Amino acid sequence: MLFFSILYLQASTGYAQETELTLDLKSTTIQKVFKEIEKKSDFRFLFAGNTAEMMDKKVDLSVDAEKIDEILDRVLAETVLTYRILDNQIVVYRDASKHIAPAEASAASETQQQKREIRGRITTADGETVIGANIIELGTTNGTITDSNGNFVLEVAEGAVIHISYIGFLEQDITTSGRNFFEVVLLEDTQALEDLVVVGYGVQKKKLVTGANVSVGAETLQSQHSINALEAMQAYAPGVNITQASGMPGEGFQVNIRGLGTIGNSAPLYVIDGVAGGDINTLNPSDIESIDVLKDAASAAIYGARAANGVILVTTKTGRKGRIEVAYDGYYGVQNVSKMPDLLNAKQYMEIYNEERVIGQNNPDAAIDFSARIPGLYQQIMSGQWEGTDWMEEIRNENAPIQNHAINLSGGSDQSLFSLGFSYTSQEGILGKPVEPHSDRYTVRLNSDHVIYKKNGIDVIKVGETFNYSFRQRSGIAIAGMYYNDIRNMLTGSPIVPAYNEQGEFYARDDVRASGIEGLSSRLYNPLAQMALNRGMNETQNYNINSNAYLEIQPIKDLVFRSSFGYRMFADAYRSYQPDYDLAGDATLSPGRIAQSGGSGYTWTLDNTINYKFKMDDHNFDLLLGQSVEKIGYGMNMNVTNAYPTFVGFEHAYLSNTDGLTSGVTSIAGGPHKQEALASFFGRINYDYHEKYLLTLVMRADGSSNFAKGNRWGYFPSISAGWVLTEEEFLADNEVMNFLKLRASWGQNGNHDIDPFQYMSLIAFNPENNYRFGGDRNKMQLGGYPSILPNPDVAWETSEQLNLGFDAYFFNSRLQTSFDYYTKTTREWLLRQPVADVQGPQGAFVNAGDIENKGFELGLKWNDNIGALTYGAHFNLTRNENKVTRMGDNSGFVESNYHIISQGTDPVWRVEVDYPVGYFYGYKTEGVFQNTQQISSWSKGFLQSDPQPGDLIFSDTNGDNQVTPDDKTLIGNPHPKFRTGFGINLGYKGFDFAITGKGSFGHQILKSYRSHADNEFHNYTTEILGRWTGEGTSNKLPRMTAGNGVNRMNVSDLYIEDGDFVRIQDITLGYDFKNLFPNMPFGQARFYVTGRNLWTFTGYSGMDPEVGYGDAQPFVSGIDLGFYPAPSSILVGVNLKF
Repeated sequence: MLFFSILYLQASTGYAQETELTLDLKSTTIQKVFKEIEKKSDFRFLFAGNTAEMMDKKVDLSVDAEKIDEILDRVLAETVLTYRILDNQIVVYRDASKHIAPAEASAASETQQQKREIRGRITTADGETVIGANIIELGTTNGTITDSNGNFVLEVAEGAVIHISYIGFLEQDITTSGRNFFEVVLLEDTQALEDLVVVGYGVQKKKLVTGANVSVGAETLQSQHSINALEAMQAYAPGVNITQASGMPGEGFQVNIRGLGTIGNSAPLYVIDGVAGGDINTLNPSDIESIDVLKDAASAAIYGARAANGVILVTTKTGRKGRIEVAYDGYYGVQNVSKMPDLLNAKQYMEIYNEERVIGQNNPDAAIDFSARIPGLYQQIMSGQWEGTDWMEEIRNENAPIQNHAINLSGGSDQSLFSLGFSYTSQEGILGKPVEPHSDRYTVRLNSDHVIYKKNGIDVIKVGETFNYSFRQRSGIAIAGMYYNDIRNMLTGSPIVPAYNEQGEFYARDDVRASGIEGLSSRLYNPLAQMALNRGMNETQNYNINSNAYLEIQPIKDLVFRSSFGYRMFADAYRSYQPDYDLAGDATLSPGRIAQSGGSGYTWTLDNTINYKFKMDDHNFDLLLGQSVEKIGYGMNMNVTNAYPTFVGFEHAYLSNTDGLTSGVTSIAGGPHKQEALASFFGRINYDYHEKYLLTLVMRADGSSNFAKGNRWGYFPSISAGWVLTEEEFLADNEVMNFLKLRASWGQNGNHDIDPFQYMSLIAFNPENNYRFGGDRNKMQLGGYPSILPNPDVAWETSEQLNLGFDAYFFNSRLQTSFDYYTKTTREWLLRQPVADVQGPQGAFVNAGDIENKGFELGLKWNDNIGALTYGAHFNLTRNENKVTRMGDNSGFVESNYHIISQGTDPVWRVEVDYPVGYFYGYKTEGVFQNTQQISSWSKGFLQSDPQPGDLIFSDTNGDNQVTPDDKTLIGNPHPKFRTGFGINLGYKGFDFAITGKGSFGHQILKSYRSHADNEFHNYTTEILGRWTGEGTSNKLPRMTAGNGVNRMNVSDLYIEDGDFVRIQDITLGYDFKNLFPNMPFGQARFYVTGRNLWTFTGYSGMDPEVGYGDAQPFVSGIDLGFYPAPSSILVGVNLKF
């Protein structure tokens, strides 16, 4: 119910302070007490929300010349009701922090069945007619709406209570006894402005926030029916770029806020229940109360050292006063691939292959006679009996199951609150059969708060804790890069190789030899079998604990000392089994292998704060001082691979079941986690004058062990201000706009995310570096060597940000808008300097350059109703431009490795001044040469030594009439210029319907599904059928040539596609059967059907336009070498509360 706005209305104290009452009532209902007060005074009672159930509670009251607030405190002390005095009007409403306990509930009066007609008129406080307001007889489905004049007529039972509601106004419950006509005045509801949002080390009224924040609540997260909280908030967080790392189960999301600000780690800082550095992927969305994103530097400055990339605050659910409430949220569904690639069938493949050989060798006799080389298979192919193997279809796992179950118990009293949650999530992969990647997650959460000592209504001593435990177990296939990528292997696998032989076993060496395939090439083998044997038996387990315990002491009102201790523990274990196999050529493994690895570690944080809130006339102050110490990196890890398993099967895949050490196979590695420490001091001043003029000042000082003494401390200030114009007289009575706030902020944040001790010359030891020394020439001495090149001058990376924005609400807050314009500059980014391969030690970390991001964010939200139909919509739009403004490195650029899209290809991305971070770098093309005349008349140069019709026309971008590597330039930008999120929701008498979507625009994807130089027998997609085969046949795809030819081996815009897309992320239809059966023993009994990712509108030819592959670099995206796509899902679920 929407009624909290009255908590903050400016009360007129004159009449209430002057009037004193004397009452002596024994065993009298609260309703009669209120009537007695009305008789003896000018006070009049109004009721907001569902208050009727408490009106029959009996109380004893004996007061002598006491003020009204003292009387009401006594009358309502043992109820869930509270009040607000507005001159001579008293509004009574339910306190949202309380729940009615069974022992406190009074028996409801029996409702007589005799019906009677009531009439009424509903207006606003300004006398405006309210059209379409809902009037419902409580406890029934009997209701009506007001007409164009605000009038209503309704037949109700004798003594009925009617509930009146209208979007943007306070709800009211009115008893109909003794009256037939009702003049109802609705009070404006401004709850949206009074909501509290989480900020660093505290909470703040939304209307007083001067930074750029976005908050996503529990209801929104659960409405998206996602097993990952980051995915659930994608459409609701403007300025927050959330991209899937992969669609395989157990994979996470890549997040950056307001663009990439570094070419190091660009991930934001996660703070889970006050503990910095947690993993949000370990949480079930059902356990989360809210996610608050601090986007600008002023908001994030309170976290200084690690806030350069923004901060995401995660608050898990806590208890509430009242009876224990049990909530269950569960669903089960099936998943499928939305779009499969079209690969050449065996007949098409043989034709394309021979065309490539003939043209590549310029010899018509180079074609292979498949009928003679593989006669049995050839006959099946040409007769149509067998079309060949579609390896992607072979690994497709149709109707892969997904399920999620979450239970939450919460409750408490005035002294103690608790919330307990359990969840189980299971997901199988849509690609990878017969391996069938899967992920299982179990979580346990316990949060509680306890008042140890209370005096004069103040919680003098309070303690509490949050505890989140998760266990994840998963297995999968290879999805990284070009070579460790099973999906790419299926895309390139030859269709003339069968997957299984006649016995139903994997097609292996004996089969390829018997069929003649082995005679064609040693590189023709069964990629499905190799995937199953290499990856079919592996498992990773992860254990995580995120906990926090606190002590609060409040010696006087609003002065709070808080000390909290946060502890995070993580552990992981992995093992795999690979049996001997012999498929063909080099696709062999002998002996079999077992790998086993593990690690564990923990970090701890100690925070101490003092918070004091006070008021001087209309000047409000909120002061915070704090100190923090954090130790990171306790723990170790190990990784061992060994050969010759003594037992067959994954259940025996332990190192103890291997036989000795094997040269060239056995590998042993292990060591401690990197260790670092932070010491911090911080302060914040929040000031406002009459909630009209707002100011926030923040300063944080951080000392990091990652830097030398002279650079160890960083200082990060911020200032932000706001002006609530609707509190000024010239806008106070505006009938259209009920709230307008202007905001401005500036601040700095830091980043210290480098390996520790980079300012020192570290010594490493390795047996390979042993040497002979001393008298015994046969004895090797332990050899040490410098492992890094030190840089004692390496210092903090600093992000500086300017933000200008406004928040405006219209039509009684039915329309809510926000807008922000920002510029964010990251200075002295941290980068490991590249060194020559012969150098030996790793390069030093240096402060290498600056990056600028600038853009805007727009958010719109509408909520309203037409009678019993409620409806709403939201839309947000983000624009961001990313550019490198300085490079400190002598080379002037940083670029990718070679061999990214094919063996022998040049680097595909660069970081360079005046260009976006990680832009695609290569040759532009101007089409395809159609004939020799066009070639002979071409004057801008050629990349080919002997260009032929059908070859690509490479652009001379620098105008020197020749095509050389100097003509390489930007051919694509992986960063979207625009991102959007949108949604529509409807509700009608228990039914609910919602659609949520997202989109990205103005970016490109580099796609390569084939390694042209690695293997001439690799397959193509059917796009190759659009190649140039003669004049006028194609001006995009060149002719077939040898795999290592100029046309395809040079990185060019031939591999670039637009990545624009719009995706319908969630569509849900639900019904709450509580509406149909009001007496059922549930507070909610909602059943729903959901479709996720059912439709994606895009011109991109790949399987999924939301590509997250980053070439093992956190700042590179948009490279599709066989990306594991996001699944589309159909879910059936239920929400129960009791």
